[in-house]
Amino acid sequence: MDKVKGIADKTFNKTSFLVPLVAIILGLLCGAIAMLAGGFDPILAYQSLLKKLFGSPYDMGEAIRAITPLLFTGTAVAFAFRTGLFNIGVEGQFMMGMTGATVIGITLDLPWYLHAPLAIIVGALCGGLWAALTGYLKAVRGVNEVISSIMLNWVALYLSNYIIRAFFVAKGQQKSDPIQESALVSIGWLSDAMDHARMHWGTVIALLGIGVFYIILWRTKQGYELRAVGQSPDAALYAGINVNRTIVKSMFISGLFAGLAGVFETLGVFGYQTMLAAPWGYGFDGIAVALLGGNTPIGVLLGAILFGGLSYGSAGMSFGAGVPPELVRIVIGSIIFFIASHGIVKFFIKPFLGRRADKRKEAI
Repeated sequence: MDKVKGIADKTFNKTSFLVPLVAIILGLLCGAIAMLAGGFDPILAYQSLLKKLFGSPYDMGEAIRAITPLLFTGTAVAFAFRTGLFNIGVEGQFMMGMTGATVIGITLDLPWYLHAPLAIIVGALCGGLWAALTGYLKAVRGVNEVISSIMLNWVALYLSNYIIRAFFVAKGQQKSDPIQESALVSIGWLSDAMDHARMHWGTVIALLGIGVFYIILWRTKQGYELRAVGQSPDAALYAGINVNRTIVKSMFISGLFAGLAGVFETLGVFGYQTMLAAPWGYGFDGIAVALLGGNTPIGVLLGAILFGGLSYGSAGMSFGAGVPPELVRIVIGSIIFFIASHGIVKFFIKPFLGRRADKRKEAI
């Protein structure tokens, strides 16, 4: 009986690994079919994509730069998912983090060892508090977090634009004044080594954030309470856990990660904040990263590398094979579709798993 259980566990683990892998392959195949339908060469397109990613130190550095915000937003979404919440407001939290860092970066005149950390902390807190507002509405007023957070995305967009336009806009432009150099977080020596790619400390902090994500949820008492509330609020309440406070706490931590994504785009990449007509899109891509990664720390890392690489490499497909960048979004959308449609993916891998399981049973 134990041997049969062991076979079942191995089959489950193999399935959990194969589903995202097969989903990626199917997504790439769908992208290839779309390219063929449009008269493009998919082999040349994917070769051009890889060449864009690894063709020079500059391209590798810029690919890492494109991956970094997805590490933050993917972690933000995955953290909320693990605690039973659907944080679809990462986009708004991203913009509030960006705005908080911009305000500190422009207005204060401090030494670099105080200015940059303060801008990072304030920006992260702005993202966390913006997310905590969604948590408060759910905990106290019973408002569904999907509805409130997606509406707050647009509030954050227009509020950010208003703050920049009213107080910090550069004369005759649609962006803020430059952030003071003492608040910038670029890594000069690494940027020089990567042919002046926009490398910054956000990449290091994003990787540390993935570790923090794991430690908080699986190695602390607070993490146990957060996951318990996500699994069953009624059981958690019966066990003496303050459910409302835990919901707000979960959204606040999730918003901290999202806010950091915006902070480092401002302080590490651009050095100013632009007024936007629509959200950046990093928050919604973070949902895809979290789904692809199964809401696990390592999964988020791999998902961010895949999505960031595809997004940055799309320029290579355009120049090398004439493929419109929109076709890359078809690939990403196809991967998300197959990840969400486990039944379709399992249909493709079930015969393989069935034969392997039968052989193990026969061996027993």
